[in-house]
Amino acid sequence: MPFHGVLPERRFLFDAAEPAADIGVSDGAAWRLNPAHRWVYNKLELALSQGLVAAPAGVEPAELGLGAGEPVFVRPITNLAGMAIGAHKAQAGGVAHVPGTFWCRYLEGEQSSTDCLVRDGEVVWFAHTVAGDEWVDGRPVYWRIGVERPANERILSEWVAANLPGYTGICNFELIGATLIEAHLRGSNGFFDFYGPGFVPAWAALVDEGVWRDPGPLPGGYLFSLFSRHGEKVGLDLGAVPDAGEEGVTVALDLDGTGRPANGRVAVIRSRDHPAGRRTLERLRAALGE
Repeated sequence: MPFHGVLPERRFLFDAAEPAADIGVSDGAAWRLNPAHRWVYNKLELALSQGLVAAPAGVEPAELGLGAGEPVFVRPITNLAGMAIGAHKAQAGGVAHVPGTFWCRYLEGEQSSTDCLVRDGEVVWFAHTVAGDEWVDGRPVYWRIGVERPANERILSEWVAANLPGYTGICNFELIGATLIEAHLRGSNGFFDFYGPGFVPAWAALVDEGVWRDPGPLPGGYLFSLFSRHGEKVGLDLGAVPDAGEEGVTVALDLDGTGRPANGRVAVIRSRDHPAGRRTLERLRAALGE
């Protein structure tokens, strides 16, 4: 199967199509397969393309006009093995000079994630997801998939046309407010469950044939994350939690090979509606002692 970088537990999502072309599903595969456009993974260049005040480690924020008490966001310039690893908020006067990182002015506002299908530098399809109002250590507890964001569509259509000429395939963009903060040459496959059965075949046909077949309405839904405060092995038995997977809800553990939380997340809950997902999250929190 020419979908590259698919996690074994997510392979079922890609059974609906067998494209002839090689298509990257992970960041590593997408970077390897798209040499002409892989520059988007340089988040410093992406920030500068948005007109943000930003610079690599070694350039003091004060040199670019920021006061010592102003907040900045510090991140790796490129990190394909987990784009958010090492990201943190700091004060401009106390930014550590860590090699390979950069800082930019701290942004506030709605955080959104948009998957786009693109044909020759033109966006032909959007799927918008918005972070919820509950956060743990800078990460949203839930995402709402399938919202309307026409303002984002205008921003992203113009950006893709200007910066990804000739590109055909899928890409993902993360925004805070109206500012683009991350770009990926793959989609958010954690959300693909809510895009409908026509999505993967339409994506494959677009890449293989350059033909756009509208996959139909976006069903939408919610993705909840169960985070743990503990770094040790997590003894969470989904089978022992009453109604852990009620109708319209699926639950999957998110643990590394040693049984520890994957980046602090213990489980992922996907639900067609918010109340059912929330009930499941609270049951799992109780079972875990969170």
